[in-house]
Amino acid sequence: MVAVTPTTAPRPATRVVVVGGGPGGYEAALVARRRGADVTVVEAQGVGGSAVLTDVMPSKTLIATAEWLTISDRAPELGIRVAGLPGSGQDARHVIDLAAVNRRVKALAAAQSADIRTRLETDGVRVVAGHGRLDGPDRVVVTAAGEDGRPGEETVLEADAVLLATGARPRTLPEAEPDGERILTWTQLYDLDRLPERLVVVGSGVTGAEFAGAFSALGADVVLVSSRDRVLPGEDADAAELLERVFLQRGMTVMSRSRATGAVRTADGVRVTLEDGRTVDGSHVLMAVGAVPRTEGLGLETAGVATTPSGHIEVDRVSRTTAKGVYAAGDCTGIYPLASVAATQGRVAMSHALGDAVQPLSLRAVAANVFTNPEIATVGRSESRLKELGIRYEVQMLPLARNPRAKMLGVRDGFFKIYAREGSGTVLGAVVVGPRASEAVYPLTLAVTHRLQVEQLADASTVYPSMSGTAAEVARLLWHGISD
Repeated sequence: MVAVTPTTAPRPATRVVVVGGGPGGYEAALVARRRGADVTVVEAQGVGGSAVLTDVMPSKTLIATAEWLTISDRAPELGIRVAGLPGSGQDARHVIDLAAVNRRVKALAAAQSADIRTRLETDGVRVVAGHGRLDGPDRVVVTAAGEDGRPGEETVLEADAVLLATGARPRTLPEAEPDGERILTWTQLYDLDRLPERLVVVGSGVTGAEFAGAFSALGADVVLVSSRDRVLPGEDADAAELLERVFLQRGMTVMSRSRATGAVRTADGVRVTLEDGRTVDGSHVLMAVGAVPRTEGLGLETAGVATTPSGHIEVDRVSRTTAKGVYAAGDCTGIYPLASVAATQGRVAMSHALGDAVQPLSLRAVAANVFTNPEIATVGRSESRLKELGIRYEVQMLPLARNPRAKMLGVRDGFFKIYAREGSGTVLGAVVVGPRASEAVYPLTLAVTHRLQVEQLADASTVYPSMSGTAAEVARLLWHGISD
């Protein structure tokens, strides 16, 4: 994050133009409208942006479908049997209709987009379809989409404050250009009408791991190509190692230390070439090699908005850019690629632009989740970060396999881990791995946010039996170790 010093004190804005209708954009628009501003949102793709239409909402819907299939397949362990198909002599089994799954995915995304648009318009926010670009710091030129994809009419919007929330798009490799049929980005997966026979996933970060796990659970043969030593190299090491072990147990092929350099169509599929000359054949390939900010064509230079070498917009902790009256939020800033962070940036930006006192953005207590099966939720400082900062800490971890509720549900993979400051016992961070880890991490997020001590976590009552009981047990172990 780059510190930006304004040349003059901010003044209240009355006309606000938001370029981009994703979480950072629409949350900012609602804040500005509630404070009495005249607000226009400019969005080319559709309200909700990539998060709703091609990224978070669709991917998590697909993953939820895969999760239900995994749960149903585990039913026999709990004593649940499915009668055989009448007259077939065979056991009944689940069959995935990917075309139906993707129709539902797209329908839910469209419905969510419509709900957000209705909310904006009900609150008095104007929504304009088109591509917005700056013409100086206080003017936005909107180009409507014309026929055959050609530029249409232009409209000029005057603004006292502008928020840029244009998001990011999938990064591609020159030697693996997506064709939407066999060589795919994650935005193109929802056009498939049948399950890939053999899906090669290039990239083992969050996106790659999530889709690899989902398609493996749906029944595809999956090969995960990772340039690093393990999957999820940016996540907690214990969590990543557990997930990779689960992937392997479920039949996935994981190729570590294998950097892909390109992919081409073959007669009946694709061939992925690795840096060392090896090749991997499949029916389809998903390129999950990161994202790049959507900052081209925004007229940043005309307004004096500075960017980083990676193309991200430079902002400070209240989302100001280097141009007076121009703010930015979300993935186009490169701060933290989470919808929740984008929304917070947008809210902070508009409050600041309209003259309110604001709390600068802090990432200390941001919770994040990897929607694999099991899920991986984290909050606060990671162990590697604590070591890097030289902070003395204590750590305790307990597996979910010993939790009574987990035993009842047939859950064997997962754990709770908590870091606490040595001496005081202040909760510094936590990792939760298991089903619905995204929900279970919330009390630990409160602990990090409000600097609670592990003694306070340990003293809080938990339901028996419950998954959260393990969090309290970990806290008790930590507190006894610190207080002894």
